[in-house]
Amino acid sequence: MKILEANAGALTNFEVLDFLRSRGAGRDPTRVIVPIAPSEFKVYDYLEQTAACNQTRQVIGELMGKCKCIKLEKCECIKPRQCECIKLEGDEIINIINIRPSSLVELYPILRKYDALLGEAAETVEELVENVVQLLPPSPTQMQSEEGTATDDKEAPDGETMEVAPEV
Repeated sequence: MKILEANAGALTNFEVLDFLRSRGAGRDPTRVIVPIAPSEFKVYDYLEQTAACNQTRQVIGELMGKCKCIKLEKCECIKPRQCECIKLEGDEIINIINIRPSSLVELYPILRKYDALLGEAAETVEELVENVVQLLPPSPTQMQSEEGTATDDKEAPDGETMEVAPEV
């Protein structure tokens, strides 16, 4: 492999997972045939349990387009020099994609200008969280926990219905 440009930028978890899949990390259950280092398999196993395993390039591109500029109430974005919008930095967008915040509380540590956004564009920040929840699929662990919160009803040997807590 030849490095074309060193430190070209940070990658999302999806891009790393996609790269490992392209090298064959998911195709070899024995982990002997494919020329991948054990540390790369560990990274692959970890990323398969995150939201990155369900993401696509199209969804990430769509979210990045919506994250570029958080418009304030007076912003029309017709004149770029007079635009009153707060632009999210690249690392903030990557963290939003990787972490997939589903509430304002989870978004707070990601954004540097959160205090400015909270006062002037609180509704827009809430829309950003809604876009993240709508566009990015949840991680497999989140999907399992949502399914596991519902209690199961099972029939007891004497014919009565009993409530059973989900298995952990």
